[in-house]
Amino acid sequence: MRRINSYHLLVCLLTILVSQHALADQPFQRRDSLRQRIIQRFDKDGDGQLSSGERAEMRKSIGRFQQRDTEQNRSRHMTWTVNDVKREAIVYLPTEPSKSGWPIVFAFHGHGGNSRNAARKFAFQKYWPEAMVVYMQGLPTPGKLFDPEGKRNGWQHGSGDQDDRDLKFFDTVLSSLHKKYKIDDSRIYATGHSNGGAFTYLIWATRPHVFAAVAPSAAASRSVRLLTPKPAMHIAGKNDQIVKFSWQQRTISAVRKVNDCDPLGRKWATDCTLYTSRKNTPFVTLIHSGDHTYPQKATPLIVRFFKENSRKKVPSPGDSTFSRMRPKCFDVAGTITSIPTSIY
Repeated sequence: MRRINSYHLLVCLLTILVSQHALADQPFQRRDSLRQRIIQRFDKDGDGQLSSGERAEMRKSIGRFQQRDTEQNRSRHMTWTVNDVKREAIVYLPTEPSKSGWPIVFAFHGHGGNSRNAARKFAFQKYWPEAMVVYMQGLPTPGKLFDPEGKRNGWQHGSGDQDDRDLKFFDTVLSSLHKKYKIDDSRIYATGHSNGGAFTYLIWATRPHVFAAVAPSAAASRSVRLLTPKPAMHIAGKNDQIVKFSWQQRTISAVRKVNDCDPLGRKWATDCTLYTSRKNTPFVTLIHSGDHTYPQKATPLIVRFFKENSRKKVPSPGDSTFSRMRPKCFDVAGTITSIPTSIY
């Protein structure tokens, strides 16, 4: 991580001060000392001095600014050309080097979203700074539940849809990052919300041996019966009126069956139930009382789940384990032949 000296802290603080809305219409006076500006910004009781509480608030403001500044320095806007189409992603590099390779999290926005908003909403780079985080950008896509004309960004709904443009995009990004950085293949993860959650189920089905664990949110998929067992977490809102909670319940039940989970779960965290598995592929559900909105508490819980689950072995096409795990949608060589479309 880049070290920040005292001069940079002063610049950071001054930037905070002059950017506040309360001071937006006041011209900056050269004669104003830094101390006067600090007091003007943080002196809540107007006594001309900063109490211990007011100084604590000042330090918090500096810390928030430093965090945003550090995250911006870690982010990279990257582009690739896939089938003659320019594709983009925001990639956050880890804060520290790793001899064994970095874990990597792919996070997919919902229909109508974009990578920049996803980075703000999911904020995996904040809760897991030691991991590489990739926010890929979708393309205009017809929606299953709305936007039938496809004016908003999204992800393909099934294998073969949109000429598999997004699966090819994912393959290109992962291959490119492998060439440029040291990636820990035992710790590759995927998560996404809504249409991004359905796409997470799709790449689980079509790229079964890439991921250590996945965590779809507010999503349902018909492809679950073709999944291979894998540690998974599903986030669902009881009052979701877009991807109905009843649809998600059916998906949850199907994943528990795929993973051969015990029928009775136990508390894993607040609103979270852990279903252990005889196949060492645990399944966690986070059922909240909200609607289709991504819950703020989800990200740190997903990070915890990912950290608890790494991939033990990479099966090869000639391995007997690969043959037993391969779903019917794959031929002898492991090539995808068919996958039903996702609900959303």
